[in-house]
Amino acid sequence: MFSEHGGDAFGLDIMFDFSANLNPLGMPEAAKKVLNNSVTEWEKYPDPNCRKLKQKLAAAMNLEPEQIVCGNGAADLIYRIISTIKPRKCVLCSPTFSEYEKALRENNCEIEYFPLLEENDFRLDERILETLTNGAEMLILCNPNNPAGGVISRELLKKICEKCSQKNITFLCDECFLEFTETAENHSALNFLNEKTIVLKAFTKIFAMAGIRLGYAVFGDCETARKTAQSGQCWSVSAPAQIAGTAVLDDEIGTKIYLEKTLELIRTEREFLKKSLNDLGIRTFDSSANFLLLKSDLRLFDTLLEQRILIRNCANFRELDERFFRIAVRNHEENQALVEALRRVIGG
Repeated sequence: MFSEHGGDAFGLDIMFDFSANLNPLGMPEAAKKVLNNSVTEWEKYPDPNCRKLKQKLAAAMNLEPEQIVCGNGAADLIYRIISTIKPRKCVLCSPTFSEYEKALRENNCEIEYFPLLEENDFRLDERILETLTNGAEMLILCNPNNPAGGVISRELLKKICEKCSQKNITFLCDECFLEFTETAENHSALNFLNEKTIVLKAFTKIFAMAGIRLGYAVFGDCETARKTAQSGQCWSVSAPAQIAGTAVLDDEIGTKIYLEKTLELIRTEREFLKKSLNDLGIRTFDSSANFLLLKSDLRLFDTLLEQRILIRNCANFRELDERFFRIAVRNHEENQALVEALRRVIGG
């Protein structure tokens, strides 16, 4: 039985995993080094308030530590934030990341679905503003959205933040994949942070720390941040996670070079995959992220699995069906292997 998310290759004979959208460069060297040298620190309880890590994050973003809450990955924070806010009605796009819906339903929240249009590459448009007048108490958006990879325009993001503030609607903007885009700084909701805005970030994707589990949320309102920090379990962020996260932030020059290499690799390889797949007759949707949404009548998931390649079947996303698949952008060797495997599939 497969997980509804990517990255579940356990028990499978897999050579290449394209189902999980992680940085193909792997974990930064600074994180690897500190983890190898800090094993004795893992014997102690971790700081439940992540003081050092929050101070580093706050300094990097010119914020106050009280505005930041760290968690056991972004998913942990999604549940804690929604449990803290307890919205009675939330606007949610479809398709999008499924954990939002699960967390909302666990808190008995009514969900108003906002369907994204296939003919628009499932990109968000200004129609979303019309949904913020129907009694909604929360809006959750993924930027860039998973699984299609479209980024919200800066102008629309500004309007959303302003309208949510005017209508007393909590706006949770999940930006866990934004650092893979070339316009991350310009298209972040942090530019329009107000008392109703919460921005979700993670080390998991951009720094390939999926097994470490480290996410954080930035709050415009410190009281909401305090309440969220008090929710959920104590010691939710492990000692290794705090140590690795702090090391990445401390290594400013190394991390800057790592991120520059990441952007170049993702840009080049995403275009290679798009052209190669389009040449094979497989539709790809316009993406700014480190993954691509595909559409094909072929049974790509099963046939690629037979060739020891795992991709993401997107049939369980709202608005999508068994013709949709998502692939991560990996390094060139892996991407070339995927293209060659698809050529074999299509060639019969």
